[in-house]
Amino acid sequence: MIRSVKPKNARAKRALEKKAPKIVENVKTALFIPGHSSTKALHDIMVDLSSLKKPDIKRFQRKNEILPFEDSDKIEFFSEKNDCSILILSTHNKKRPNNLTFIRTFNYKIYDMVELSILQNFKLFQDFKKQTFNVGLKPMFVFNGANFDNHVIYKQVKSLFLDLFRGEVTNLQDVLGLQYVISISAAEVESTGQSQDGQTQGQEQEHINDTSNLPIINFRVYKLKTYKSTEPKLPRCELEEVGPRFDFKIGRYQSPSSDMEKEAHMVPKQLQTKERKNINTDDMGDKVAKIHVGTQDLAKLQTRKMKGLKSKYDQMTEEDEQEEEGADEYEDEIVSEYEEEDSSNKRRKI
Repeated sequence: MIRSVKPKNARAKRALEKKAPKIVENVKTALFIPGHSSTKALHDIMVDLSSLKKPDIKRFQRKNEILPFEDSDKIEFFSEKNDCSILILSTHNKKRPNNLTFIRTFNYKIYDMVELSILQNFKLFQDFKKQTFNVGLKPMFVFNGANFDNHVIYKQVKSLFLDLFRGEVTNLQDVLGLQYVISISAAEVESTGQSQDGQTQGQEQEHINDTSNLPIINFRVYKLKTYKSTEPKLPRCELEEVGPRFDFKIGRYQSPSSDMEKEAHMVPKQLQTKERKNINTDDMGDKVAKIHVGTQDLAKLQTRKMKGLKSKYDQMTEEDEQEEEGADEYEDEIVSEYEEEDSSNKRRKI
């Protein structure tokens, strides 16, 4: 590994600060490495793949003898030397022809690896001869198939491609920047239940390790074109394939360890959202609050003053009506007594 050196000048100090851990990391740079058995076809394929990732790429011209599954020292050295967290190695042999090994590193240590062999029906940019898109744009992704949400290996491939073409994270969005779409599709994997060989669901892990029967992954790139629509409020968009076109067959793979995966997914305290009582955020990013209100006494509720809302017009039970009738009779007797006294007092005065 590279030994730590104290910077001798300001330029070296800036370079070390750039490679140091940050709260918000830089855009991941991809390093394209030709293996010792790489071919002209693999060179053209890597050039087209790197053009989709530009400008955050580095590409080696000389061949390197690297076996990542047997010895990871060279990969980790290149990752730290070039400050690249994504590496793509091209190799070719009789057992694994036109093979690309996608490698991700965390803290300059190998995080996971997937081998994808390219079938012979591939097409490059030059085979389509159509207008391509500008450099530096972020693609839109479409994953077709339930495997990318259910199967372990396909979920890893989905995460790898999203990480490769993620680009800079920003809140600024421009419709003109949405110029191309990457479509990745795969057929469904056969169930791991009782098979012809008498294997059961308890041997599911062995089925996962055997990648020879897994469906092929279709990689397509389309350019988004907009035309004048006949409908006033309905846009007209069409997709035109511009390349490159690849069909990947999954080979060997290496999943991340649980400890490294836990450390890689850790969020710094500065970026963690402070939990506020009774306030949550839904899936759309909107705040949802819960308000606690005390018990309300509807009898004291201020309403419009009208004759029909007076208390004496409220609906009452038979017992309440009898009590009210008795109270009314008692009030009538008292009123009649007062009237008799008033009349007698008036007579005396006369």
